[in-house]
Amino acid sequence: MAEVKIPADPVGAFVPHNITEPILGSGTGPLVGKTFAVKDLYHIAGRKLSNGNPEYFDWVEPKTETSVAVQQLLDAGADIVGITICDEFFYSLSGDNTHYGAPKNLRAQGRMPGGSSSGSAAAMTAEICDFTLGSDTGGSVRIPASFCGLYGNRPTHGRISLENAHPMAPSFDTVGWFTNDAALFRNIGPVLLDENATPGKIGRMLVLDDAFDRATPEVRAALEAVIEEAAELLPSGESANVAGEDTLDIWWDAFRVIQASEVKQTNLPWVEEHQANLGPGIRERFAMAAAITDAETAAANTVRDRIRIRLASLATPGTILCLPTAPVIAPQLNASAEDLEFFRANTMALTCISGHTGLPQVTVPAANVDGCPVGLSFIGWAGGDEALLDLAVAMQPFCIR
Repeated sequence: MAEVKIPADPVGAFVPHNITEPILGSGTGPLVGKTFAVKDLYHIAGRKLSNGNPEYFDWVEPKTETSVAVQQLLDAGADIVGITICDEFFYSLSGDNTHYGAPKNLRAQGRMPGGSSSGSAAAMTAEICDFTLGSDTGGSVRIPASFCGLYGNRPTHGRISLENAHPMAPSFDTVGWFTNDAALFRNIGPVLLDENATPGKIGRMLVLDDAFDRATPEVRAALEAVIEEAAELLPSGESANVAGEDTLDIWWDAFRVIQASEVKQTNLPWVEEHQANLGPGIRERFAMAAAITDAETAAANTVRDRIRIRLASLATPGTILCLPTAPVIAPQLNASAEDLEFFRANTMALTCISGHTGLPQVTVPAANVDGCPVGLSFIGWAGGDEALLDLAVAMQPFCIR
């Protein structure tokens, strides 16, 4: 077996406090010979983490235990070769960290890698390891996967352990991973997913019109062409408005409030106590979280309850929901704050669907628009992760990689 080494990092994916020697796996198992990198929020025994903030890294003590998900991958034989940059306290989708920089997206030059799992996604565009571990709260795996032309996922909430991983908004937080290859993407599933699967054969597909309406005309046309090309594989698409009598803006606003109310409990206390030097955008979101009231949170939770009832009636076993992963290609690195907020709001209107409901979602690298990747997503039923991973493999012939 070839010697495992720390790879060169031409895209700035790794944190400055990256490991200097690989962390070797068990030597046996389904992932032997595979290397991976880990988002800088997962605990590794004997090491510190930063959550995207160097002041936090300086303050925190080395961890005494390794994250359950990381240990499962090591036990399956994979070797860690890097710790990857993330957006500061995971509170962004851009991937541009004020302190550590924006990892390069080699598949959309001069454009954002997406966040918050930016380094994990960028590392895959440079193919410096076989797969990477991220996390997804509001789109932090799905959006970088779309922008970087990768397979990525958000599993059913709670099916993968987040023990010994730093929280953001626990009722939304999930583990997720990236690959360039659909077969490996599928093979990681049994290593991490618990036994609470709900088997089902995909036989129905709802195409979410109100989600596609959020996409630019170019992105929409490219994704609809892929759906048509894969017509023999996919069930015949049925048009549906996922939000029903609501709007996706109402759903996104409720997500924003609940997420902020949980950040108020998880990360805001440290930020305030240490008067942390936060980057633009992150600073304003923490200020917003500090101002969230109990009444606002209660109202948002009422909306979430309504959303869960709605989706339970749509995402039944055997039914998948089809939508754009992101409404746009990756924004330019020098995009204005106004443009970024527009991107964030429209993107979160799509990602909040799985977020509110805890349903699994996979994204596949479906097409190119203006030379940039765009992802096509499928949301499944609770516990239907395995069916979605199988679908990703089946979709590979129709994808750009």
